[in-house]
Amino acid sequence: MPGELDRLMAPQAVPEKIAGGFGLAQGPVFSRRGYLLFSDRAASRIMKWEQGKVSVFLENRTGSSGLTFDHQGRLIACERERVTRTEKDGRITVLADGHYAPNDVVYAIDGSIYFSSIASTRGSSAIHQITRNGEVRVAARDCELPGGVALAPNQQKLYAADTEGRKIWVFEIVGDGALRGGRVFAAARASGLKTDEMGNVWAADQHSMAVFDPHGQRLGEIPMPEDPGNCAWGDGFRNLYVTAKSSVYRIETKVNGTRTY
Repeated sequence: MPGELDRLMAPQAVPEKIAGGFGLAQGPVFSRRGYLLFSDRAASRIMKWEQGKVSVFLENRTGSSGLTFDHQGRLIACERERVTRTEKDGRITVLADGHYAPNDVVYAIDGSIYFSSIASTRGSSAIHQITRNGEVRVAARDCELPGGVALAPNQQKLYAADTEGRKIWVFEIVGDGALRGGRVFAAARASGLKTDEMGNVWAADQHSMAVFDPHGQRLGEIPMPEDPGNCAWGDGFRNLYVTAKSSVYRIETKVNGTRTY
């Protein structure tokens, strides 16, 4: 493994398969209560992994992909044509509906929610912002096919994977949560991505997890047994969980991930 990654993970660390047999595993998120959730898109389910055991967490989540939590621990999910929030009593609140094909989602400390949409009846693919007042608005249209979205550790920047354009974009976040000054951060055919507390970007890049420093320099790759789709920090925001087609993997790290909920 390239020496540049030694400060971020042990040289002998390899992806450990913790669960498998899914139709299409996507959108992992780790709860502060100690369990992992992820979408099995092919089965229209959200699955739960806890202490080595897998169970169904939510049924009938058609098209479910990206997941996250808000500051109250409520689950936010990208589903077919809508973004939803599951309330603590189990009720479903629709946050954005009818005009989108949501892919991935991230929650910001100011209460904004950003989600990528690979198609829209209102126009081309885009990154959208749901403001803390509930308004849904286009935040950026730079990506040809937007995938994963992630916030920088200081939450002043948003990163977005452009799978079709083979780029990772970075945007400045201004006072009202709007995105400005989009520029190419790095070259990669990435799908999902996350940042760590040092400002590095970890991206699911075709056959491996690629790691970039805060300036967009590629530090190296972690080969994966299956093509990765997305990732999430777990175990107290330490260690990386990766969804890869039919399986879920864990990679032990030395660095903590960015906390967004």
